Amino acid sequence: MTKQPLHAASTIGIATLIAMALAGCSPSGNSTQTQFTALQAEVATLKQQANRAQDYIDIANLQSTYGYYVDKSRWDDAADLFAPEATLEIAGRGLFSGQVRIREYLHQLGKLEYGRLFNHMQLQPVIHVAEDGNSAKARWRSFMQVGQLGKEARWGEATYENEYVRDNGVWKINKLHAFITFYVEFDKGWNKGAVELPKHLEGLAPDKETTVKYGAFPEVFVPPYHYKNPVTGK
Repeated sequence: MTKQPLHAASTIGIATLIAMALAGCSPSGNSTQTQFTALQAEVATLKQQANRAQDYIDIANLQSTYGYYVDKSRWDDAADLFAPEATLEIAGRGLFSGQVRIREYLHQLGKLEYGRLFNHMQLQPVIHVAEDGNSAKARWRSFMQVGQLGKEARWGEATYENEYVRDNGVWKINKLHAFITFYVEFDKGWNKGAVELPKHLEGLAPDKETTVKYGAFPEVFVPPYHYKNPVTGK
């Protein structure tokens, strides 16, 4: 059925109807009321779509910001991106619970100094925001370049399955779970230089052990998806 347009010659013009819909006011007259109700529903739908689009942008910027801070050992800035009750789990180092513990963990990763390379590029996001707009889940890929001049040069990939929460109107990381799928010596490549998954940090025990047991390349492991196939629904 073709939708009938709203004409400016109506009792109340389209611009007025839109303004009233946004303001939550109701016009008089049965015909105009019907038009107004339909328009009000459209405005509400468009408003929700606009909000979810902005949420997507905000979450993408949040995760990308995390990557830039980690690259340069800005640990306090990175820790500030997490919610108070957030969790962090990377490789085989176990789970760290709460922003305070996450901050402690990050500071154990070293400082920015001459000859150090520590890039973590945040790529390929698949983001789903909850209907109420207060939480979200996302899958990311981090491409890593880790090195120390004269000592080591490694590269790798981590697939994230993360969760986010809106805290006082601001998006924050509520769960960061990085599954290391491969970690290899740069000069040897992935055919000869596979490195074992990092274990507990020396001198810093986790709050809990690793929640998912797995192995990186050459082991075969597919990090679990938080979403269904968008075409088949499976």
